[in-house]
Amino acid sequence: MEKTLIIVTHPKLGSSKINKRWIEELEKYPDRYIVHNLHSTYPTLAIDVQKEQLLLESVDKVVLQFPFYWFNCPPFLKKWIDDVLSHGWAYGKNSGYKLAGKKVALAVTAGIKEEDYSASGRYDYTLEELTRPFETTFKYVKADYRPLYAFYGEEHNPTKEDIDTNSENYIHFLENL
Repeated sequence: MEKTLIIVTHPKLGSSKINKRWIEELEKYPDRYIVHNLHSTYPTLAIDVQKEQLLLESVDKVVLQFPFYWFNCPPFLKKWIDDVLSHGWAYGKNSGYKLAGKKVALAVTAGIKEEDYSASGRYDYTLEELTRPFETTFKYVKADYRPLYAFYGEEHNPTKEDIDTNSENYIHFLENL
């Protein structure tokens, strides 16, 4: 059975409501999902690039899971992308394009309500539009970029039922990547 690598990057995972709950749901299916928490794997933020590349090579699907703030990903995830998706491995002349054909998606938690992420909303753009640099990056390395999954409104005190339902829907999203 093919496994999906879930790369979790959350600088304050212990106080997270949604990301932590998503991980709990993922851990129910260890035969399907590899949960790779970057902050616990690299507490000093020194990334073992070769280890990360080998891990990526061992799976067919990759999901970057993170909280969306300041209209971007956490800085450590950006560093991971910059370091791991290196020239000669992920792209470039005579490159192996090691991510070519792998399905890649984002799983994002947003504090703001979904309607605020729209042309007529508070921020003028959808979450899909704001995450376009990820799409461009993964298309550049010839990966099969897929639509994102999101939880909106974390700052608005979602109910336990809302969080549980969204977590179950996350698994359905992953199964259909």
